[in-house]
Amino acid sequence: MHEIKYFDEIGVGDRASIAKTITDADGALYIAATGDFGPVHVDEGYAKKTRFGERIAPGIMVAGIATSVLTARLVGILGVSIEDSFWFTGPVRYGDTITFDVWIAEKHPEKRTMVWEASATNQDGLEVLRARATLKFPRPRPAAPAKS
Repeated sequence: MHEIKYFDEIGVGDRASIAKTITDADGALYIAATGDFGPVHVDEGYAKKTRFGERIAPGIMVAGIATSVLTARLVGILGVSIEDSFWFTGPVRYGDTITFDVWIAEKHPEKRTMVWEASATNQDGLEVLRARATLKFPRPRPAAPAKS
C-alpha cells in the first residue's frame, strides 16, 4: 500500500536508506522497458573495451531506485517531481550492492515544495550517485461538510 504523507508531516533532515544488490535481471527489465540498449549496458565485448572493463547498469535506472526510496520510505505519494538533477559519480556494476541514503534538504511552504538530496555508495564505500530534486505538494483539500 502506498503511504500518504502531507507536506506538514515531513521535515528538513528526515531521511531514509535502503541497500539493494543490482542484478542482471534489474538491468534487463529496465533496458527492455525503456529501449536503452546502450552497448556498455548490454554488450560484454564492447564493454570490455571501455574504461569500465565490463557491462555496467544504466545510471538512470540507479537514479530511479533513489526516487523510489523517496516515495516508498520518506515522503509518500502526494509530492510530484518538478525538477531532478543526477550526477553519476561512479559506475554501478551488476552484482554491486548499493546503499541509497535520501534526505529532505529544504522546505518552501509558500510554494509547497521541498528539495530532497541523495547519495548512493557501493559495497566498497565509493559514491556512485548524487541527486538533488524538487517535489511539489498539492494544497490540502477543505474538509467536506458533515452530513446530517
